[in-house]
Amino acid sequence: MILRGRAIVYGDDVSTDQIIPGKYLKLTEEEAATHALEGLDPTFVTRVRRGDLLVGGKNFGTGSSREYAASALRICGIAAVIAPFFARIFFRNAINQGLAVFECAGARTIREGDELEVDVAAGTVRDLTQGTTLTSTKLPPHILELIEAGGLIPWLERRLAATR
Repeated sequence: MILRGRAIVYGDDVSTDQIIPGKYLKLTEEEAATHALEGLDPTFVTRVRRGDLLVGGKNFGTGSSREYAASALRICGIAAVIAPFFARIFFRNAINQGLAVFECAGARTIREGDELEVDVAAGTVRDLTQGTTLTSTKLPPHILELIEAGGLIPWLERRLAATR
């Protein structure tokens, strides 16, 4: 699996409260996604394109355990999030919501707008703009299945349907 897209870059400690403020949790996931990152970057939802790759700093997804944070990014079109380190609960929520996440120590070298290519099987992030290749985590096959299915619930629904 190869992901290719434009980098949208943010700094350290982006919290789930910044990704989706609590006041939007009563909305559907789709409605809440229209407010993704609005406190941090009011232009995010108007400039994100399907397939873009969000690049964060250390401790991306810190804060509450709200699953809406990961689903909002996926619904907005983010194909994956790349960061040096993720808050563990966000990392797992992202996978459960069908959003690929890659830990990449060199993520800080990626600039806004750089064209990136993530080779999921090889565990590499190529910055095509800068001509560099970074090492990232390799997601195991069972995690890739969850992401390719669109998350844990669609994956379970398919598994249950296959047993009938």
